Amino acid sequence: MNTTKPAYGTAGAIIRGGPLAPQITGVVHFIDVPGGAWVYVDVAGLPPYQPAQAGNPPIGPHGFHIHEFGNCEVGDPGNPFQAAGEHWNPYNQPHGNHAGDFPVLFSNSGRAVMNFFTNKFRVAQLIGKAVIIHQNPDDYRTQPAGAAGKRLACGVIM
Repeated sequence: MNTTKPAYGTAGAIIRGGPLAPQITGVVHFIDVPGGAWVYVDVAGLPPYQPAQAGNPPIGPHGFHIHEFGNCEVGDPGNPFQAAGEHWNPYNQPHGNHAGDFPVLFSNSGRAVMNFFTNKFRVAQLIGKAVIIHQNPDDYRTQPAGAAGKRLACGVIM
């Protein structure tokens, strides 16, 4: 009889807004569960929804992804967090199927709380990556990153 318990990992990221949305704060938790991972996000200060107009995409719901590098340096204030790299895509899949593609964040009065399960990674694979919240919704089809727009907030997964 095998009495060894499986090893389950946990990790998290503290989310902070950059120069385009400094009011954003929040947390993301990752928990290994049988067959994958559970993701929990609680974020406040998201910009209010604005419908698409004059050929510009809507602001919100907000794209939410894991990016390749755990680097939340602002860099260019008009186009922040580029040092985080592209969407994390360890299995070389087309956009919409990246391991780092998450559901969009719908906010109510600037707050979004969401839980979901994914079978695309184990928590240990995420250490040292970044979580990014984008200005626009992810369309899950435009290559390579879903046309999610500027990066509003970032957190390093530890």
